[in-house]
Amino acid sequence: MPTLALPAIRLALGLVTELRIDVNHTPDEVESELDAIRNRMSRPSDRLYGLPEVRTDIPGLALRHREADGEYYVYVVDLRRDRVAGYTVFNRLIEVGRRADPYLRAPHSKYAAPYQRMGLATAVYRWGLDAGLCIMSGARQSEGAHRLWLGLARDYELGYVDLRRKRLSYLGREVDAAVLGDLHTRMVLLGRGWTLERHMQATGMTWSEGARTQQGLG
Repeated sequence: MPTLALPAIRLALGLVTELRIDVNHTPDEVESELDAIRNRMSRPSDRLYGLPEVRTDIPGLALRHREADGEYYVYVVDLRRDRVAGYTVFNRLIEVGRRADPYLRAPHSKYAAPYQRMGLATAVYRWGLDAGLCIMSGARQSEGAHRLWLGLARDYELGYVDLRRKRLSYLGREVDAAVLGDLHTRMVLLGRGWTLERHMQATGMTWSEGARTQQGLG
């Protein structure tokens, strides 16, 4: 995996009103879970003990990461305060077929309130994307997550796909509000080293008629 960089993220992007909102967790729920993770990291018998560590360019913050069954867990640790600031998991997607499974992961994040709006989740996403992971959004997103994805689209190729019955259909780089509001519509960001054509071939993704027109394919 590449080293982590934490650029300042400044977004001024509008959101469509039809954005599908994800479930929010209370601060107490998040803090309780992060405390439990920190306790596990201190127990020599636990699988979270002694994880590989990557320093960040924010003083006092580091990443600890692990892989299990094709899923990647990245924990942001505040070394000065001896606490877990939050984490991102790059999950496998049960919605996609076997052919696409090795090539798509869905990131899910939880960060404690004092560490939000610091760009930590964005930076961890970049860490994964720079390592070549291709990521897909869930059926629902928070407004903050939607901004995050649009911000990353400045540096990584973003497209929209239709996912149903384990089949992927590429919709193009832009979709209208009605399509975006459909629960079958997902966002995909391609990791470093991937082209759209190569990713479509690897996953078995097909072209929608609208996307063929966008690409000038007739």
